[in-house]
Amino acid sequence: MSTPLRDFFSGVGVLFKGAALVIRNPRLFMLGMIPPLATSLLFVAALAALLLNIDDLTAWLTPFADGWSSGMQTTLRVAAGVMLVAGAVLIMVVAFTGLTLALGFPLYDKIAEMVDDDLGDAPADSDEPVVRSVIRAVRQSLGLISVSALVAIPLFASGFIPVVGQTVVPVVAAFFGGWMLTIELLGAAFDRRGMRRIKDRRGAMKQRRMLVFGFGIPSYLLLAIPFLAVVVFPAATAGGTILARRLLPSSPPQAPAAPGQLPPDAAPPAFPGPPPSGAGPVAGPHQGPPPPPPAR
Repeated sequence: MSTPLRDFFSGVGVLFKGAALVIRNPRLFMLGMIPPLATSLLFVAALAALLLNIDDLTAWLTPFADGWSSGMQTTLRVAAGVMLVAGAVLIMVVAFTGLTLALGFPLYDKIAEMVDDDLGDAPADSDEPVVRSVIRAVRQSLGLISVSALVAIPLFASGFIPVVGQTVVPVVAAFFGGWMLTIELLGAAFDRRGMRRIKDRRGAMKQRRMLVFGFGIPSYLLLAIPFLAVVVFPAATAGGTILARRLLPSSPPQAPAAPGQLPPDAAPPAFPGPPPSGAGPVAGPHQGPPPPPPAR
């Protein structure tokens, strides 16, 4: 019987199972590391620029603390800096995933196909053109990044609340980041099954929330570490396909037949055709043998 705790640890296991599957194909695994490496270099440069200017940014964000005592001013601006970096990391992880999936779309689609073939019951190949798929993926990623940025603002503001900002807010950020990241990682598997809207992914995820969090939170935390993300990303994309298979039934259940009605796949009963010409009447189930012919 499924329980929230068991579902959570089962989700963690999905990530490790994804890693095991891609490691079996070293060439595909190595190719899958190239797009996240390029994205990591770009994002590390952006994060370094943020850290180098963090003092000026926190002073600009907290002008009301200019007249405070040195100790209180430093405490406030350190907390502001921590939350600013945390918010930037939240946005970067979601943006990192979307950008990397767009850059390496054929590779990650191949990983999803490999996982489906390895586990059996693979869906038919999608007939959507590659260019259209990439454009749609980029558009959906921009929408997810916008949502993440909007949520990062109240999380940043909550970071100024004593104790809560240093305990509750990071946990909420991890849950939210893991959820948003999973929406991205499910994309390839759902697309192959003809479910191309973000609404489709969210609807399936809501049925098994703890399973999703068990997969999404460790993936989010590992992908937040810039160069470790290069190794984790192919495993996370394979795990997204495994998770999609658990969230979606392999085939829709068939409705039971009504009383007295044949099931949809049953063969119709055979009915005898008309008797051949010159033959006597056919005995029915409640009739006796046919009468003898009249005497001549």
